[in-house]
Order: sequence, then C-alpha cells, then structure tokens
Amino acid sequence: MRFRILIGAVCCVLAGCAATVQQPARSAQPKLVVFITVDQLRPDYYDRWKHQLTGGLALLYSEGAVFQNGYQDHAITETAPGHASTMSGRFPVHTGIASNFAGVADPATTLIGTMGQGASPHRFEGTTLTDWLLARDPSTRVLSVSRKDRGAILPIGKSKAQVFWYSPAREGEGTGAFVTSSYYASELPQWVRDFNERRIPQSFAGKSWDLLRPASEYPEPDTVEIENLGRDFVFPHLAPEDSAAIAYLLPNYPWSDELTLQLALEGVKRLELGAGDRTDLLAVSLSGMDGIGHAFGPDSREVHDHMLRLDRMLGAFLDSLFAARGRDNVIVALTADHGVAPFIDVSGKTKNPAATRVFIGPVIAQARQMISAGGGDTTAISFGSGALSLDRARLGSVDVNALVSAFADSAAKLPGVLRVDRISQLALKDTVQDYVARRWLHMFAGDDEAALVITLTPYSYWGAGTYATHGTPHDYDAHVPVIFLGAPFRAGMYPQTVRVVDMAPTLARALGVAPLEKLDGVALTAALR
Repeated sequence: MRFRILIGAVCCVLAGCAATVQQPARSAQPKLVVFITVDQLRPDYYDRWKHQLTGGLALLYSEGAVFQNGYQDHAITETAPGHASTMSGRFPVHTGIASNFAGVADPATTLIGTMGQGASPHRFEGTTLTDWLLARDPSTRVLSVSRKDRGAILPIGKSKAQVFWYSPAREGEGTGAFVTSSYYASELPQWVRDFNERRIPQSFAGKSWDLLRPASEYPEPDTVEIENLGRDFVFPHLAPEDSAAIAYLLPNYPWSDELTLQLALEGVKRLELGAGDRTDLLAVSLSGMDGIGHAFGPDSREVHDHMLRLDRMLGAFLDSLFAARGRDNVIVALTADHGVAPFIDVSGKTKNPAATRVFIGPVIAQARQMISAGGGDTTAISFGSGALSLDRARLGSVDVNALVSAFADSAAKLPGVLRVDRISQLALKDTVQDYVARRWLHMFAGDDEAALVITLTPYSYWGAGTYATHGTPHDYDAHVPVIFLGAPFRAGMYPQTVRVVDMAPTLARALGVAPLEKLDGVALTAALR
C-alpha cells in the first residue's frame, strides 16, 4: 500500500534499514518517550475491529499496559482541553485551557514558514512532563508534531521546544507545509525546510482512497447520504487533481496521519532523539481520525477503514523507532483527546429516541435584550461549548443574578437540555456519583469563570451541525484509550477507572523525574514494575 511505501522509506533512512542494524543495548534509563495522541479515537473501535488489526494498535493492546476505563474527566471534551491535559497531569481548571476557542490562537505571534497569525501556549498555565525532564537534564531534546496547532503546542506547555504543525499554505502557495510560530523561532530549522521541499502533500493529488480490505469485511453501509455533507460519501474517494486543493483538503484523508508520522521520524533522525545519554521526548498528535470522524461519523465505513490504516501506519512507525533505538529503550504512551457522538439520524436516535438539536440562539437574544435595557454592552455575554460567560464590568445596571436566572430558566425548557447548573452549586453535589458535576468542576473554578453551564441529553447536538461532533461530559465523548508500552510497565488489561491526567505522573514515576507542581493525576502504580 502507498502509505507503507512512504513511511517505509523514512524508516530505512532512520534505522539504516532494519535488516542491517544491530539492536542497541537497553540502558537503565529509557532513551526516548513517545507520547501519541490520536484525535477522536474511541476505545470501542478497537473492540469492534481488533480481529482485523495486525500493526501498531495490535501491538499496544496485546503487549502494553491497557487501562480499559480511561477518561478525559472534564466536561468540554474538545481538542485543546484534551491535549493540554495529556502531559500536564492537570485538568482544564488548572491548565487554563477550557475550550478550542480559548486555545492557542495568539495575535502577538506570526507563523514561521507561511503567512498569517501565529499560535502559542500563551493561555497555558503550569508545567508539563517536558519541563520536568528539562529540570533534571537541560540537554533533553523535545519534538512535537501534529496536523493541528493546538495538537502540537498544548502537550508541551510553555517550553520553547521544536514544535511544528501543518498549514495548507506555504509562503502564500497552496502546497502544504509544516510551520511553527514566532513564539518558538525566527525561522524554520533546515531539516523542516528540507522536509517541506519534498512537497509530499502534492503527491496525493488525484490519488484514490479505497478500502484497505475487501468490501465484504466491512459491515457498515456505504450509502449513508448524511455523511460528508451528502457529497462523496461512497468509496472510493478520489482526491482532487489540483495540488493546491489537496493541500487544503488533506485533513479529510488518511494521508494526513501518514505525513505527520513521516515528519516525526525525520525529526527523530535529524535531532538524534533517543541517541544520547539523556531521555528525550517525542509528542505526536494524529488528527486523521478527527477529520474523517467528523465528516463520516463513528458508524461509518470510512472510520473503520482509517482505523485499519492507522494500525498499519503506527506499526511501521514503531518498528522504525525500535530498530533505531532498541525497543527496551523506548517508552510509548497512547491516548485520545476526546471521543465523538454518532449522527443523530444514523444511530443517535436508537441510543436515545429524544436526542435532538438544541438551538440556544433565542435564549441568548433574550439575555442581550435584558443587557441592552440596563444600558450594558450586549457583547458582554457569550456562550460556547455549553458555558455562559459574562464580562461583568460591561453589563451596565442589569441585575446579574436576574440575568443568569432568566437564562437558566429559558435554557432548561429547551428540548434536549438535560440540566443547567451554576459552578458554585455543583461543588455541593456528590461528585463521585454525579459525573456531570465532577467534569464541569474540572473545567471551571467558580461562577466568575462560567456563570452557568448547560449539559445536553445524551446524543443531542448543539445547533444544526451536519457533521458528527463531541464536546459533552457524557462517556461517549470522554471515554478514551490509556495505554503504556515499555520496559517499566507490566503488560495486561487493567479494569480500574483512570483519567488521562494520570498519564503524566505515571510517566514521571517510570522515568524517575519529579513534577514541578501539584498535579490532579496520580501515578498508576499497578502497571509499573
């Protein structure tokens, strides 16, 4: 298959071709930590299709320490909050990253490698595993790559490491390239420029994404017209012939993960990650599942096929790392930033007949009328990701309590709304049993940060979106894989409930480094040797 050929070419360069390279001897200290976040990877995908997996995912599940009940234990299950929790060991309430909207966009920076506004971790608070490793050994080398800016930036935190993400435009041309921002550097390093000069995104122009296995091995229907906005929803999917067009549309194809893994392997080679006496860190965020999952939904043949391709891509990727650095010298951790809900009209109604689309616009309009009547600025109120925010200094003479109460009363009457809560009231709930209360408290510290929060009924959506979505406190959005592979870990299936915030302290314990602050997570000692 095409992706095997492309990744395999990099593997041979990195490993010197595995057949001729001796495995490096294991050192007492791991040489390389590889933290992989697969955007929108639901654990049930493995259960559904494990009989067809033979690559990297099969390896991780069969030989790793697999926590079957792992969760992003916060309410706004979006990309930015999820990635910020991966290597910080802290919930959004402590990282300062509460939503995609308040994520990494930074007008004080510019993109390096193309034109446009940059991105940075300027909202991120605290430290990550990167900082803990650097505190022990300042020579530690760190690389983070992703298709998304937030996927590359937030796992690393504020450290000015080598951090790169994909941009569909390159220096004004629609060719696609990896870029960074002025927060990290004044120019792209030569090795990234060399990689971009290969113009790999262009090579996918006119290519066909067809099924990896015979169609008879996919039980999902391939004629669901709601998928992909009703366009091109049947295999095979032909990429546009125009090279600029495929550069922009690459996130909708499995090849985006292939490209990201190629950059990661090139970085390992060029930066000599894991080749010294220190412990280096590679963070990889793969967003192909997210692009495909949003367009086609979790019940689609496309998600099934991408799962099989992801398994093979990760197999080639890990094989190359193990060949170059020695398997016992490498630690691999894998998780996801969130899950996803099915299309309401595909399987959402079978799971909850009352599932619906919720339109909050009229409630917001009513609140703005109250603000206007009180002489306030109507833009002082905003609503997103289920949370109501107020700029109290611009509300004029309006009674804030009356405003919030009226908003809550109106919102609670909307079909599809499960509950409306104030953060101050959630603290009085039984947060062990009440997962909704607990996950919202892991988002916001008090009413000043979110005047109130709204939780939809299971499988309901905000608005009229025609794509599969996520972002709620419910388990289908919060349940994610939590897997460790490496010499410090005991292989096996672990049934206890754990959180993604437990991963960083677990890795810290395995590496013998000390976190630099109090964490929300705890070390999962059951899996440590």
